[in-house]
Amino acid sequence: MSTRGQENEVFVISVAAELAGMHAQTLRTYDRLGLVIPMRTRGGGRRYSRRDVELLREIQRLSQEEGVNLAGIKSIIELTRENEKLKTEVGELKSELAAAQRSQGRGSGELVHVPRSTAVVMWEPRRGRRK
Repeated sequence: MSTRGQENEVFVISVAAELAGMHAQTLRTYDRLGLVIPMRTRGGGRRYSRRDVELLREIQRLSQEEGVNLAGIKSIIELTRENEKLKTEVGELKSELAAAQRSQGRGSGELVHVPRSTAVVMWEPRRGRRK
């Protein structure tokens, strides 16, 4: 099966529970707690993606092998998502910076912090002042 097909796979709760080695009621509890939030059909039925099933397995591992409680697992999941989001953002900013440097001809400028601003400013010293 192609990767694209696997990305689009969704499972009803009973199949997702079996794939994750859990009871369906456990998946419902995790949904209520916000640990794994599956997609919903128009009728309200839960549909779990392959990624959801992998997350369920990770929750089970953290709980059973590492002894982490559900509140700790929720924090780990939230921090992991935030970390992934920030890594993506950093990558995008590095790309933007590289593009800006290329367009500036990689002059002798440097990045300067501007307090209370989210702007990135390229500072270059003046070249020879006229008196």
